[in-house]
Amino acid sequence: MKSSRQTTLRSQATVTGVGVHSGLPVNLTLGPASVDAGFIFVRTGPDGADRQVRALAKSVTSTEFATVLGDQQGPLVSTAEHVLAALRGMGVDNATIEVDGSEVPIMDGSAGPFVAAIEQAGIVEQSAVRRFIEVLKPVQVKMGEAVGELRPYARGFRVEVEIDFANPVIGRQNFAIDLGPEGFRRDVSRARTFGCMNDVAKLWNAGFALGASLENSMVFDDERLLNTEGLRYADECARHKVLDAIGDLALAGLPLIGAYRSVRGGHKLNHAVLTALLADRTAWRVVEGQPARRPRSQTEAVGAMVGGMVAAYSPDVS
Repeated sequence: MKSSRQTTLRSQATVTGVGVHSGLPVNLTLGPASVDAGFIFVRTGPDGADRQVRALAKSVTSTEFATVLGDQQGPLVSTAEHVLAALRGMGVDNATIEVDGSEVPIMDGSAGPFVAAIEQAGIVEQSAVRRFIEVLKPVQVKMGEAVGELRPYARGFRVEVEIDFANPVIGRQNFAIDLGPEGFRRDVSRARTFGCMNDVAKLWNAGFALGASLENSMVFDDERLLNTEGLRYADECARHKVLDAIGDLALAGLPLIGAYRSVRGGHKLNHAVLTALLADRTAWRVVEGQPARRPRSQTEAVGAMVGGMVAAYSPDVS
């Protein structure tokens, strides 16, 4: 959906699955939200007491095994990145995300089931103009061999990921995408989370990943992929890292105009780069409208000058 207006969901849609770490059943319901609300997680059920938290970088409490959001009372919901990626990737600006457990359900390990729920609910335009965070200068973070950087990119939001695993079956992979609903649905949304068998065994022994299985994760040993159905994409691992980055960077609070590059990164690096960007008020600004595409002709150049974005005030997005 190409629009200069904010969007939300037309109605509610519910999915049911298990938490990847707890192994417990979880229901998640996506629903409409008001203009400028962003993404709001609502924890329902007797242990949640209807607590809620906005999906912002400052709400992150942990990035060890997944992106965990919380408030002053502590963690509220874990594994937020896949549903956030689906919402941002499909062009939704405002939505509520109700969960009746401590984790977003892992589903099949990808964002595909959340995309299906979004399409079931429908996307509608709202009255307010869409706003973006435009990256004005490069911001880079290094963590050992991992490097992440956000840089200016006038054509919208681009994600570039490089992974390099010692596991020979995974090895080195690259994937990049200029984000849009069609490309996200086709090229990224179905990429599943993954791990190596020896790491999965260690997590099980430590009491984590109790809900992980070959039905919701790609698992590799040193010689092969253990999932009998095989890969959905030849470079599925790199594409899943792109999916994670889209979800983690959705915590900016507004869509980004810029390019993100990650080398050997993960949730921790994604969050660190976003936090570094938001902390430097000279590195970004809020603009209204929609990203200008590089014109292919003189006519398009005139149109870009007339219909481009305008700077706006800076809201509480950090």
